[in-house]
Amino acid sequence: MAKERYYGTGRRKKSIARVYLIPGTGKITINKRDIDEYFGLETLKVIVRQPLAATETADKFDVLVNVCGGGTTGQAGAIRHGIARALLQADNDYRPTLKAAGYLTRDPRMKERKKYGLKAARRAPQFSKR
Repeated sequence: MAKERYYGTGRRKKSIARVYLIPGTGKITINKRDIDEYFGLETLKVIVRQPLAATETADKFDVLVNVCGGGTTGQAGAIRHGIARALLQADNDYRPTLKAAGYLTRDPRMKERKKYGLKAARRAPQFSKR
């Protein structure tokens, strides 16, 4: 007998998070490690928990996350996006709350590409008159 589980994909910058919500006690596991072990900064842990806090479901679901790519802040943002999408699968009544808080919106900001003739996206070689 399969347990009910809700899935959501979250993305930010180069990070992609596959999030599963399983009815449980509120344990968050990221890449088979506890959230406290995975994220060192408290602010990143708060970012991850924001959708659960907004919908008051922090103690109703266990969160299983598989995240790859990018840095820690991008991964935290991707996990938040994934949790918000998975909560919609669980109950569509959460939509106004999550949308008003901005957790369902994909952050479109990406790294700008490097242009030829420049050292980076906008950084030009040093100029000297002589």
